[in-house]
Parts: sequence; structure tokens; C-alpha cells
Amino acid sequence: MEMVVNGVSTRKVELITEELCGKKFSKSTVSELCKSLDPIVEAFKTRPLEAHYPFIQVDAIYLKVRENSRVQSKGLLVAVGINEEGYREIIGFKLANSETEDSWGAFFNSLKERGLKDVTLVTSDNHKGLVSAIKRHFQGASWQRCQTHFSRNIIDNTPKSLQPEIKEDLRNLYSAVDIESARKYRDLMFAKYEKKAPKAAAILDEGFDDITAVLSLPLYYRKRLRTTNGVERLNQEIRRRERVIRIFPNEASVIRLMGALLMEQDEKWQIGRKYLDMTLYYQEQGETTNKDVTA
Repeated sequence: MEMVVNGVSTRKVELITEELCGKKFSKSTVSELCKSLDPIVEAFKTRPLEAHYPFIQVDAIYLKVRENSRVQSKGLLVAVGINEEGYREIIGFKLANSETEDSWGAFFNSLKERGLKDVTLVTSDNHKGLVSAIKRHFQGASWQRCQTHFSRNIIDNTPKSLQPEIKEDLRNLYSAVDIESARKYRDLMFAKYEKKAPKAAAILDEGFDDITAVLSLPLYYRKRLRTTNGVERLNQEIRRRERVIRIFPNEASVIRLMGALLMEQDEKWQIGRKYLDMTLYYQEQGETTNKDVTA
């Protein structure tokens, strides 16, 4: 089971076990053994979310799954939370037919039913259904559009001769110390590119508020919360394991293998270094609460 979770194909498992143990385990035997992971994965997937997760990052990765004798593309929706102690956790995952507002909404509802509440910031890409679901299910939280995805969108709509220049300008914009400085830099960029790269300028103007939501947080937290890069790296690991299988035989096998992988990653995060020091965040939250009470 450990070999399968770590990306060894069932065919190679068959060869390795025969070489090491002198006994041949067929692919079907290996698959049956792996089914014992199901209750463990289900317990992890449905566990109560008892900690406070002020920051969450969400993304989806598409996998090929055989269903009713047809191969279909299905999205594995994943949510990563930063808990009150500053560690990252896989707080949820779900297999969905597509990234509609309804599918993301059902996923977010399941997280809230398990205890997720008082979210301050949600970071994601700009998928329409996802963004609509975030705004509907996390009212009171800010939505941070992933700056990495936004930069790609801007650059793709910029003439090649201007791309190095606009990349540098975007870096400077993202490094603004506060929202007022960011607005001034946006205005300079808009004036600079309005005629030379009108599509890029329009995208910048339209998306500015979404990419600068993180500026409401102390400087220390911004770098790691302004993109979904952490989840993207997790997706790369999922993709590495998925390439071994290529096509999952059914939905249960996706949840089994990917769930075991996510459990393994979650455990590494829990025993590793803190992702963020949450002291300053909770200090500021306490000061804000005290001000509200006094007022």
C-alpha cells in the first residue's frame, strides 16, 4: 500500500514483491489490499475542523476517471487552511464533475458543516464558478486573486517587446506597502500601457481590487497569502502520482489514492516548520475587537 501511495505502479509492485518475497501479488490483489485505506481516508476527509483557520487557499486539478465505460475528466477540489498555530492543513477535498458554482458551493458547505468559520482571507484563481461560490459562502471574508495567475493573464495580453517591462512593473505593484501606494502605482501603469497595451491595461484596472486584498494584512503575511503557489506545488505532487495510473478505474480509487497522498502531505506539514507565525495576526485581531467594544 505504501508503494502504491508513493507512486509505484501496481505492475511494478507485482515485480518488486516477487523479487523480495518470492511471492507474486497480482494487480487485483494489490488493489484489494489498498481498499483497506478507505475507512482511514474517509475519517480524515470528514474529521471535525476544530481549529481556527483564518486563511484558506483553494484550487482544483483535473484527473481522468473511467465511469460507465467512458473516460471523463473530473476535478479534485482541494482546500488548504493555515491554522491558529501557523501550520498548514489539508482541510478538505472532493471529487466533482466540474468547477461550477454549485460544486464549489457544496464543497464549501461541507467544510462549514465540519466546523470551518471566521475565515479572513480566501486565495484562489479567477475561475468564475469558484469566485462566485467564495463570495456567497464566505461573506465577510476577503477574496485574494492569485497574483501569479493574474500576472500570466496580463503578460499574455501584452506585446512581447513590452513583457519584460510590465513584469517588473507588476513586481513593484505587488510590493506596495499599502493600498494608497498600490493605487498610485496602478494609475502610473495604466497611463503607461493604456495605448501601448490596451488589453493588459484594462485587465489591470478591472482586477486591481482583487489582487490587492492581501494589503489589508500585516506585511509579514502577504507574500505567502497573495498566491496559490503552495497549492500548485501540492498539485504537482498529485500529478506526479497520477501519471503512474493515467486513468483511474472509478471515483472510489481517486479518493482512496489521492486521499492517502493528501493525508501523507498533511502529516509532513504538521511535523515540519510553521508556515506562518500567527502571533501578530491575533494581536491585531484583539486590538480591533477592543476598539469595537470601546466604540
